[in-house]
Amino acid sequence: MKLIIVESPTKARTLSRFLGKDYQVVSSMGHIRDLPKKKLSIDIKNSFKPEYALLPQKKEAIKIIKDASKKAKKVFLATDPDREGEAIAWHVSAIIDGAGQRTKNRVHRISFHEITKTAVEKALSNPRQIDMDLVNAQQARRILDRIVGYKLSPLLWFKIRRGLSAGRVQSPAVRLIVEREREIEKFIPEEYWDIWAELKKHLGSKLPDAPVFSAKLSKKNGETIKVKNRSGAEEVVKDLKSAGYEVAEVIQKEAKRRPAPPFITSTLQQQAAIRSGWTPKRTMRVAQKLYERGLITYHRTDSTNIAEQAIQAVRKLIEKKHGKKYLPDQPRRYKTKTKSAQEAHEAIRPTKIGREEKEVGGGDEQRLYGLIWKRFIASQMADAIIDETKVQILATCRVNHYLLEALGRVMKFKGWMLVYDRSEKKDGEEELPELKNGDELDLVEVKSEQKFTQPPTRYNEASLIKALEEHGIGRPSTYAPIISTIQDRQYVEKIEKRFQPTPLGFAIIDFLVEYFADIVDYQFTAQMEDNLDKIAEGKKKWVEVLDQFYQPFGEKVKAVSKVAEKVPVATEATDEICPKCEAPLVIRIGKYGKFLSCSKFPECKFTKPYLREAGFDCQKCGSPMVVKKTRKGKTFFGCSRWPDCDSASWRKPSAKKKEE
Repeated sequence: MKLIIVESPTKARTLSRFLGKDYQVVSSMGHIRDLPKKKLSIDIKNSFKPEYALLPQKKEAIKIIKDASKKAKKVFLATDPDREGEAIAWHVSAIIDGAGQRTKNRVHRISFHEITKTAVEKALSNPRQIDMDLVNAQQARRILDRIVGYKLSPLLWFKIRRGLSAGRVQSPAVRLIVEREREIEKFIPEEYWDIWAELKKHLGSKLPDAPVFSAKLSKKNGETIKVKNRSGAEEVVKDLKSAGYEVAEVIQKEAKRRPAPPFITSTLQQQAAIRSGWTPKRTMRVAQKLYERGLITYHRTDSTNIAEQAIQAVRKLIEKKHGKKYLPDQPRRYKTKTKSAQEAHEAIRPTKIGREEKEVGGGDEQRLYGLIWKRFIASQMADAIIDETKVQILATCRVNHYLLEALGRVMKFKGWMLVYDRSEKKDGEEELPELKNGDELDLVEVKSEQKFTQPPTRYNEASLIKALEEHGIGRPSTYAPIISTIQDRQYVEKIEKRFQPTPLGFAIIDFLVEYFADIVDYQFTAQMEDNLDKIAEGKKKWVEVLDQFYQPFGEKVKAVSKVAEKVPVATEATDEICPKCEAPLVIRIGKYGKFLSCSKFPECKFTKPYLREAGFDCQKCGSPMVVKKTRKGKTFFGCSRWPDCDSASWRKPSAKKKEE
């Protein structure tokens, strides 16, 4: 009997379906060893030696692995094809060896990027040894994060508040959100006015009316114009109402829109957030299920590379389903933007190209699979072709002359957009009447609208992942835990689907920027990620990388603990009064989130839960609904009269339901 060890029961079941009776497949249920939480568990003086311990909750899985390995002639470690998977394989091999078994020539590492019969059989025929460079890169990251967390956290407890922690990649992520918030606070809006004319082609009184189109003001007397106030707008509107209009120039061109590359981890998370409002954590959980069911290739990747057989298969499908005109002459090859990407990995794609989303099942898995399938098919299709027309219109009055522009966009050939079932008339398309130079135009109406420049937009899940990727903070497998962690620790909160720093987040970042600039410096963080990549490639020694970081860091922790002053955490004012001492109540942040507290604390220790109104009323009793959280941190809406009214909901009612 041959034994295959994987991480999850789902993956084990998928493998068992196409492997014969000669194989037994068991699951480790993820990691089986880790650094114990109660202490640092790293011998810094002895080359950063980690002190691993078996995880108590994995006792049953460990027993199954040990018992099965004793009976097996060969053991194949088939954990995921990345650093984390390599480390899990290494830890599993250690317990097999610890069980008194001879592992040499008996325990093998295999890896595959898709769970299909062909891929697994190919891996089984090409076993290898555990890649210690990958293991050491994972160890270095784990040890580095443990050192930062365990050395900085007590300092934050002493200088800010008990229970806080700092993270090597989480802290720079919070800094991004804090800096964006401060840009918003400093922003001063500027007034401006948009002015446009509704026009139609002059056809004469005996002919039917021509279609009306819009042209936006762009220049006055040959210079770009920006109307800054109402009086300026009124002056321009007055001129345009008395002006004569004619077509100055018609510019036509054919524009091509290329399809986007197939998904990598970051772009999948971004699109799932944009299209479905999913958190990165939810996206990765669903993608993991699809991978383990053998439906998609490995979902933790930063490479846009595609296997040649997959390209040929998708080209055949496109030609058969849509015809040759939707197929480019040559396969599309996409360049990977991330310099550390492993080209041996593939982009995320379906394992069976012809399997459409309706064949997957239902729910979240079908939804995400459909997103992946469409993106992959579209990535190998022909360009969409759009006819673009720009019409420059001269408006001449007694004193001034103005230039207005009308833009037309008409879909000529759908190309890859056909995959998304888009109609011929698209959002953003504007069809102009047929015009030529010198055509006289009739004015229908002049319109003006007051506007103000807008501050930078707060990050949402999609834009934050993009920013993390651009700054080199973290890697594909870390984006989801980064975003979850900074919310769980109450450093940022999501309001109206966008991230805002809490007063606690402001305080921590201000402290770290002042005393530990390296820890939250984007370039420093990116350089450390590069060093971890070099360890994985065998180009750097992991102990040396840790030593170079720890020597100055350890000294700085000692120095800062002596000189840094205690940092106050700002509170948020409310209009509520303390029932005990009649002082104003303020919003503070505790271990379990926001709560109301007397502003005279510690003299007055009155507290009560903080309830933020949800913006709609209870359908049972009509009282305001409030935002609440479960013990696991999941947001829901509950009646403010609880426990007298037990009405609760996971979602806000739709606008349509409200009207009904």
